[in-house]
Amino acid sequence: MLLPTPTHIKNEMGIICKLGRSRIAAAVFVASTLVSSACSHATHPETTATTPSRLRVLVTISTFVSFAKAVAGERADVATLVPVGASPEEFQPTPADIERVHAADILIENGLGLETWLARTIDNAKNDRLTTVIATDGLASKAGNPHLWMDPELARGYVRAIERALVARDPAGKATYERNAATYDAKLVKLEAQIAARIATIPVGSRSMIVFHNAWQYYDDRFGLRTIGALELSPGQEPNPKYVNDLVGLARANHVRAVFAEPEYNPKLVRTLAQSAGIATVENLYDDSIGSDPRVTDYESMLRFDTETIVTALGGSHA
Repeated sequence: MLLPTPTHIKNEMGIICKLGRSRIAAAVFVASTLVSSACSHATHPETTATTPSRLRVLVTISTFVSFAKAVAGERADVATLVPVGASPEEFQPTPADIERVHAADILIENGLGLETWLARTIDNAKNDRLTTVIATDGLASKAGNPHLWMDPELARGYVRAIERALVARDPAGKATYERNAATYDAKLVKLEAQIAARIATIPVGSRSMIVFHNAWQYYDDRFGLRTIGALELSPGQEPNPKYVNDLVGLARANHVRAVFAEPEYNPKLVRTLAQSAGIATVENLYDDSIGSDPRVTDYESMLRFDTETIVTALGGSHA
């Protein structure tokens, strides 16, 4: 019997590696991220036989990418399902999105009804190995409002949930995940203090907001602002004229200086209300999504940008 020569072994291993890479590419996990295959000769700290490649992590909205990347570091590829600039309340998954869920190891969602389309998407993806993380589990919500991440204090809870999920799925990376989470947690503590200092420059009588949809309740409650009203009470549902007139009255009675909206929404209603109330419009706040604006590329820069925008509109001092 002839034994395989080193050349034969080398050629066969090359074929196996090429096949492995082709299957990974076919998974179409995320066009913008590279997935390291098990055939790669590169090694990574703490990588063992039980974790042959980087984890594939999906988050539902782009705002959560910062949390997942901060904790995972180089041990995972992170991508978002809802595109930047799109509303999670109105998002409709495509077959490609279902394929991405099928290929993922961990999926991080907000919960509290933000992603009404997600359960059906997960069911269609038929991914038995998928770990699903509901980031708001264990956090106190207010009247079912899902936008807890807009409060940096509550965002720390999201980070802890992600850390637990990564450690459970990849125990070999436990030390890395814990270290990364602690570092990012400290950044969120600092961010909260910085925002509080900026909001404090707004005159007390001017700390009221009318918003397009109520994504700001947790932010406002944390930093001493008031959400006087929201134009859109349910996703995609326009208010009736009486409701708009009532908001105009509230704006005048509370000396509201501006009505705030996000760029992904139609500004028509915002401008109508502002014109009737004789106040300014702000149409570039970010919450459900980071922006294409280079100043708003992650969670921290998003909240800093939003804060400066709010401070300016409500008569606070310049930074």
